[in-house]
Amino acid sequence: MPKFPKTIENLIAELGKLPGVGPKTAERYAFHLLKRHRLDRARLAEAILAPDLSLKTCSICRNYTEADPCGVCGDPRRDRDLICVVANEQDLLAIDHTGEYRGLYHILGGTLSAADGVTPNDLNIRELLDRVGRERPREVILALDPTIEGESTMLYLTKLLATVPLRLTRLARGLPIGSELGYADEVTLSDALRGRREIAAEKTKV
Repeated sequence: MPKFPKTIENLIAELGKLPGVGPKTAERYAFHLLKRHRLDRARLAEAILAPDLSLKTCSICRNYTEADPCGVCGDPRRDRDLICVVANEQDLLAIDHTGEYRGLYHILGGTLSAADGVTPNDLNIRELLDRVGRERPREVILALDPTIEGESTMLYLTKLLATVPLRLTRLARGLPIGSELGYADEVTLSDALRGRREIAAEKTKV
């Protein structure tokens, strides 16, 4: 059976590493790119490499940014008594695009997952605790996916924050179980934010 040239095989292999891209899709993407003008491919390559040169991580919320602090953390119009905890950058954008929330954020960098070997040490949990202790927000919103991993992470954070004098809330159940925040529409997310409820936690230390 004939094979593709090595350079094409390498391109297909790299594209296949993207989430949700199977072998056939990677192959289709590869040949689509090969048919594009060389300048188009060069612009794509430049866009992929550019973040290495210009992006950094916000020292406060851990979001990608070109300036530290990021535009959200440095915005004086934001309500600094509110911190919304999300798993990733996409969730931050999804919530902010609703226009319902005007507080600050904290990105964990994922959720706890025993199956994937993700432990508390792999997430920005210590940074969150230090920040809460330093900034003393009025409310912390746990805006994590209603999945097993998201629920486990919320339970863990709830125990850690149980002794801190603040209002701890989670998004309302308008989000279907097993869904991801980044794919929810703005109306659903707005309703979930407005209907968020307080989390009752046992006063135990972890």
